[in-house]
Amino acid sequence: MENLKVATAQFENRSGDKSYNLEMINRLSGRAAQEGAKVIAFHECSVTGYTFARKLSREQLLEISEIIPDGPSIQRLTEISRANNITILAGLFEKDDQDNMYKAYVCVNADGLVAKFRKLHPFINPHLTPGNEYVVFDLFGWKCGILICYDNNIIENVRATKLLGADIIFMPHVTMCTPSSRPGAGFVDPALWLNRESDPTTLRQEFDGLKGRGWLMKWLPARAYDNAVYAIFSNPIGMDDDQLKNGCSMIVDPFGDIVAECRELGDAIAIATLSPEKINAAGGSRYINARKPDLYSEIIGKAHTSEQKVVWLNDSGSIPGKS
Repeated sequence: MENLKVATAQFENRSGDKSYNLEMINRLSGRAAQEGAKVIAFHECSVTGYTFARKLSREQLLEISEIIPDGPSIQRLTEISRANNITILAGLFEKDDQDNMYKAYVCVNADGLVAKFRKLHPFINPHLTPGNEYVVFDLFGWKCGILICYDNNIIENVRATKLLGADIIFMPHVTMCTPSSRPGAGFVDPALWLNRESDPTTLRQEFDGLKGRGWLMKWLPARAYDNAVYAIFSNPIGMDDDQLKNGCSMIVDPFGDIVAECRELGDAIAIATLSPEKINAAGGSRYINARKPDLYSEIIGKAHTSEQKVVWLNDSGSIPGKS
């Protein structure tokens, strides 16, 4: 493997406006390519928007979903990749020929679709079908994987993707700044976004505190460190439907160190050079080789003793039963 220059992006998407979102992807991909990046990653559902989907009926969700790879968005992403000479990863809603729907994330280059992953733990809309497999693919000699948002919170998914060979895991999200049972969580007032030029300090305090980046730092570096992977985290910034998101798209290296991060209060990219030497030097590589699967493989694979319950967001975007 040789060094690879990768970009992660953040932008304020528009709900259901694929033309606008694809143009933003085009614009930021062009910037990244001009700065030498070979790959750029965008957030979960960056083509379609995300949070508005909680309000959609099955028929409405089918209308915005696309067949992959024959749908128009994949064709447009291919054109953008070819025009800018950069590989692009982006997200959208997918439908198959039986009208099953998925939360998909794709990798596209000048020749078309390279890889597709379906979110294992979708919950924005009850009409989505969970994916049922991991995906590992090659980019410029590197083995790469994809895990979407909540998939990364289940640590077994990250370890499994690593054990399948991935040294880079793309982690597209739409996260933070929403209610949760964890201390410090909650919405950020959209008025702060509107006033970001006159009062960036108050907005940054909210974005960087436990509602946002402070929570992310509890676990994201650990995923990279424990598994000796580069974590390419992408997240939108600004209003996503009626919810404010805080961006901070970043690249975390196998030592758990942030090597690039978007700190702008707006559309941005961050670029880092990925080095294979870090993979081998990182502690996670030694930890993986020191595993004793015979000791705990049956324990880790043991079935749940209680049924997993998915908490759907209500129409206001909050969790039922919580203020």
